[in-house]
Amino acid sequence: MLSCNRTTIALALLLGVCLALAGCDSDDQEPLQQEAIAEIRATTTSESNVAGEAVFTQDGDDIMLIVDIQNASPGLHAVHIHETGDCSAADGTSAGGHWNPTGEDHGRWGGDSFHLGDLGNIPVGSDGTGYLERTTDLWDMDTGSDRDIVGKAIIVHAGEDDFVSQPSGAAGGRIGCGVIELVE
Repeated sequence: MLSCNRTTIALALLLGVCLALAGCDSDDQEPLQQEAIAEIRATTTSESNVAGEAVFTQDGDDIMLIVDIQNASPGLHAVHIHETGDCSAADGTSAGGHWNPTGEDHGRWGGDSFHLGDLGNIPVGSDGTGYLERTTDLWDMDTGSDRDIVGKAIIVHAGEDDFVSQPSGAAGGRIGCGVIELVE
């Protein structure tokens, strides 16, 4: 009976060691999943009622962005990530310039040269709603790196981005602003 208990104990210890080692295997780790949100509100000097949300969802190395806006005038409106997560100025200028950690010229998302904050134009229908989606591995979330989107701002502009004019695409005034914050 004693030898059976020793065998049982030895097997239990061996199983525990195997499970512990398997838990340390980095290949078995779940991909990183987290979310950040910017609540977009109208700037007070814009005479706009634009509102909406920008949701960043990280799944592994990719981050998907979905921007939904309401109460905007029909047509194309430029949407950019700006360098400072501050929407306190009445005209949104406290958000600073376009977020451009790579030092590129302004341009079209995915083109030869573009800021990491150059998201493009959001088409807004006659009902005042618009939708924009981007997925990329060029951004980070909550890493503190130069490519981290947390703590930046989303700006919705009055006009469309021409993708040529430097440094901001001649997109007009800032009608909406939201700070990108990590969802805990």
